Amino acid sequence: MSAVLSADDLTIRFGGLTAVDSVSFEVREREVYTIVGPNGAGKTTIFNLISRIYDPTEGRIRFGGADITETPAHRIAGLGIARTFQNIELFEHATVLHNLLVGRHCKSRTNVFEELAFLPKVRRAEYAHREKVEEVIDFLDLQPYREQYIANLPYGVRKVVELARALCTEPKLLLLDEPASGLSVEETENVAFWIDDIKNDLGIAILMVEHDMSLVTEVSDRVMAMNDGKTIAEGTSDEVQNHPDVLRAYLGA
Repeated sequence: MSAVLSADDLTIRFGGLTAVDSVSFEVREREVYTIVGPNGAGKTTIFNLISRIYDPTEGRIRFGGADITETPAHRIAGLGIARTFQNIELFEHATVLHNLLVGRHCKSRTNVFEELAFLPKVRRAEYAHREKVEEVIDFLDLQPYREQYIANLPYGVRKVVELARALCTEPKLLLLDEPASGLSVEETENVAFWIDDIKNDLGIAILMVEHDMSLVTEVSDRVMAMNDGKTIAEGTSDEVQNHPDVLRAYLGA
């Protein structure tokens, strides 16, 4: 399978600190590729590089065959890369429906004058956006929460809403930053189920950062382990978990 995303010798330095040091990997079509490692290993920094929040000191990033190393951050979602965050980033005083409609902004093809006049073109676009949002609501079983405000929802449901908003952008690559963080065992099992459906039913490639190794083992096609900003192992989940450098990084032995 061809690569959806390729990172070549990614490096970023903050002053005298090298947070990511010559890291290379690729995410293939219909694949779950997971990055694991201790806190401070550089995992989320890689997400920030791909999202174009940070500029790499060295290295290149290619998405869909195109070099996006210098692409502005505001264009990334429109290209087909969506992301969730460790700390949930939702509009708390808006409903689930309105939060998901925000995810359709990158698909908007109307201008401010057409919007003000509410032309037929705008009405057709609004209908198409609402239809896509309702598909995602059904896909993630969010029907009971459609009109509820985010501030009134439990943490586990908020995590699902953030995933739903990312899916509303119709991504080709989905970046999941610790999707099981703070969830119960049952909620984590649901996440595993949805990840499998996102990959197999929607055909979306997934790049994931996760500490829950049971989830990593269940859903990942390939795993890369990092420590101190460097790649220390890559392979299947079992191969990586049993690699001596990974054991040293986690257990100090």
